[in-house]
Amino acid sequence: MKRAVALTALLSLAVLSAPAASATSLSTGAPETTTSSESESESESKAAGRRPDLGRQTLPANDGWAAEGSGTTGGAAAPASNVHTVSTRTELATALAAPSPKIIYVKGTIDTDRTCADYATGGYTLEGYLAAYDPAVWGRESDPSGPLEDARVASAAKQSANIRLKVGSNTTIVGLGKNARIRGVNLHVDKVDNVIIRNILFEDTADCFPRWTPTDGAEGNWNSLYDNISVTGSTHVWVDHNTFTDGDNPDSKQPLRFGRPYQVHDGQLDITHASNFVTASWNRFSGHDKTMLIGSTNNPANDTGKLNVTLHHNHFENVLQRLPRVRFGQVHVYNNYYEIPDASTFEYALGVGVQSQIFAENNLFRLSRAVAPSSLLYDWGGTALTARGNLLRVGGKVSPVDLVSVYNAAHDPDLGSDAGWTPALHTGIDPAASVERSVSRHAGVGEIG
Repeated sequence: MKRAVALTALLSLAVLSAPAASATSLSTGAPETTTSSESESESESKAAGRRPDLGRQTLPANDGWAAEGSGTTGGAAAPASNVHTVSTRTELATALAAPSPKIIYVKGTIDTDRTCADYATGGYTLEGYLAAYDPAVWGRESDPSGPLEDARVASAAKQSANIRLKVGSNTTIVGLGKNARIRGVNLHVDKVDNVIIRNILFEDTADCFPRWTPTDGAEGNWNSLYDNISVTGSTHVWVDHNTFTDGDNPDSKQPLRFGRPYQVHDGQLDITHASNFVTASWNRFSGHDKTMLIGSTNNPANDTGKLNVTLHHNHFENVLQRLPRVRFGQVHVYNNYYEIPDASTFEYALGVGVQSQIFAENNLFRLSRAVAPSSLLYDWGGTALTARGNLLRVGGKVSPVDLVSVYNAAHDPDLGSDAGWTPALHTGIDPAASVERSVSRHAGVGEIG
């Protein structure tokens, strides 16, 4: 007994004498992110309780398709002269145009400095546009043309020039702390290689001038230009621990115009135009319609053999469709948490498109009782999907779900159950039963450090 008391006293003394953690550290409780290039000084910082330098971290080895070949290092090798801290849209645009390799730290909230009224030109008004192209006046046989459509196009070009910011090769963009936010800006990763984007809340990249396309579908549709992040024609991209939301401007609050939803947003993270070797991990996608598109055309000329993407440990929360929708690519979807509470707004989770090869394993789908499990897949012209180890939670009951069998029981034609490949590049795959707890707690902005 005396030995136990003495040992307790010694342990207490050791705790009291240990150095205190830095006041600036991110005490989030998230699993520590292992990096393939962690330096000795970073290890010492962790040991001392200081925050590791997220800008110098790189994609871990084997962490999905972005680890293919040379892997993804972003701007980790940037000299001090190429390290920038930004807190305005102008500062961000200036840093993005600076030499690479570069690291850009986002501090606080970056917002656009203009309103929709600032972009309108050529006599454009929404009221005038609606009057000119009302199907009762214009019809539904041809797309809008003429002065009001020209004015809309010119206005949209002014908005694009301000909110669409190009991201160059060998770049890391990372948020500082728990509250880094980019609002109303489209980051465009276009025809480049080796980009990392982490720890940022992306909010409400709204299109002020949606296009009415009466020939889109049987009743026409409103179409918007901007994603939060667009990856086009690029390779080796890692998107990690971000949160994507429409904020207080969701499409669900927009009115019907010409009897169709007036959509002011496009995707949250779209990967298109022969992009390749992308990993999206530990992100939170919330309250959105067209969430993630992988491949934007059924034309195989450019996309065949490309669009290889890994999605793991992402939280899809109250989103409507494209989780993701896939064409052509070999897409590994594992350990994601799908939370679908409303059958009236939900359309589907995994879109099986032309020549897509989705391999879905150890995901957890939490559905309200009104959501049919057969609606988790949608056939967009694909033929097969591999699914194994997935779980379904309805109420308090958790049970295995064979996504393909459940879909086939309710739809024709059937989907095959073999996508024709087995993923080799991935981190440890967790049991599906652990996904809800780990992903709901640790996905999104503010959960690394």
